[in-house]
Amino acid sequence: MSEPAPPPWLLLIPQLPAKPAYLRVKVWRRLQAIGAAPLKNAVHALPLRDDTRALFGELQAEITAGGGEALILEARLAAGMTDAELRAAFDAARDADYEEVAREARALIEAGEVAIVDARRLRKRLEEIAAIDFFGAHGHQAALSAITDADHRAHEHPDVRGHGSPDLAPAELKGRVWVTRCHIHVDRIASAWLIRRFIDPQATFRFVEGKGYAPAPGELRFDMADAEFTHEGDRCSFETLVLRTGLESDPALGALGEIVHDLDIGDGKFARPEAAGVGALIAGICAATDDDEDRLARGSAALDGLYAHFSKRRRD
Repeated sequence: MSEPAPPPWLLLIPQLPAKPAYLRVKVWRRLQAIGAAPLKNAVHALPLRDDTRALFGELQAEITAGGGEALILEARLAAGMTDAELRAAFDAARDADYEEVAREARALIEAGEVAIVDARRLRKRLEEIAAIDFFGAHGHQAALSAITDADHRAHEHPDVRGHGSPDLAPAELKGRVWVTRCHIHVDRIASAWLIRRFIDPQATFRFVEGKGYAPAPGELRFDMADAEFTHEGDRCSFETLVLRTGLESDPALGALGEIVHDLDIGDGKFARPEAAGVGALIAGICAATDDDEDRLARGSAALDGLYAHFSKRRRD
């Protein structure tokens, strides 16, 4: 008989004394800093891992030293909330953090006031958020792109503008293994669909953690750090792929690119009326399955339909 799977969650249940009053604020701030997700009745959750166990252990010691008590439990969700819904709560919190950092970076760029100290501070904040991004929230890449752009602006000569990876010939894009971060969402789903349908019909995909990934021979990366195809300037990875592979003359892909941009970057640049509906559709796909291949298959079917819709509307 096979062993049962270990419970996926750690729960912290604190009991704090009325005094000192600052202890409650201190504990709340520590829970925020370690990325714990709040459940009902002051219960907080983290994914069950060695490093998260240590985080809750340190906080338990602080609570005890302040005169309180705390229980740490290994738990499974049985009713009231699914694992996918709790993971979505973690992702939503990190996406909000990423968007805040990206918004500040873009504001500095638009104001032309990016100093080296600003770029370093924003990158440090991004690293802090990424350290508690337990499930790979999709906002990371947009924030990284905005901060990278801010960093370039801080260091470049005022008469020098623009950056980007060298172009690859169409033949160099065929029969490749395409690598991206796991837990794919809007931009990665759309980019993978674009690759397989228009760029490399025989493409295979690998979904990896992303941090410090070293590509093997024959692999091309997209929508991840140091990738051959990723965010460039204010473009999302889908837009970068369309532009750098010569597909920008297709108006249906242009419409899809604007929707993906609005959902992934969140800057309201194109204000596409379809974005909310497409976003809800992708969110539903991601809530229904954790398997990246399954997410890609379901998302590709939806994108096939959207592409046909925009192509037909253009002809009409």
